Amino acid sequence: MSKKDNVVLIGMPGSGKSTLGVVLAKKLGFDFMDGDIEIQNQYGKTLEELIDIHGDAGFIQIENDVLAGLDVKNTVIATGGSAVYGEGAMAHLAEIGTIVYLDVPEEELNGRLGNLKARGVVCNGKTTVKEIFEERLSLYRKYAEITVTLDHVELKDAVEEIYSIVYNN
Repeated sequence: MSKKDNVVLIGMPGSGKSTLGVVLAKKLGFDFMDGDIEIQNQYGKTLEELIDIHGDAGFIQIENDVLAGLDVKNTVIATGGSAVYGEGAMAHLAEIGTIVYLDVPEEELNGRLGNLKARGVVCNGKTTVKEIFEERLSLYRKYAEITVTLDHVELKDAVEEIYSIVYNN
């Protein structure tokens, strides 16, 4: 399996992984998979329900197990924002695809996110987007093979940038 069989999008909740992923998949002629929806389908519960039942640590284990078990080709995978907490999942995703970090400034995320709990965001005791962002930033940078900064960037431009970086290297 070639390294570029899949494109894996990581980043904060609200960074546009799912929205951008669908458009990128269409451009590439790939399938699209949303990691959060895959988890909900496998467990028959919403992310918020799973976090309520299992706690943040339990949810991180569920997410790790689901993502580490993915067997897909020619797919754009939009991970949940907390996927980077799962070392097994991230190692597997790095083996099957190119990992792209969608870097959106914290101020922009604040305007997009709204209620973190209702969105099913793993907070690990943090209460603000800023705190979650600060905790995860080093993990996003650690796992990213490619970083694309999306500071007030149009969707079509972001898709073109990712496409050209991933497929012209």
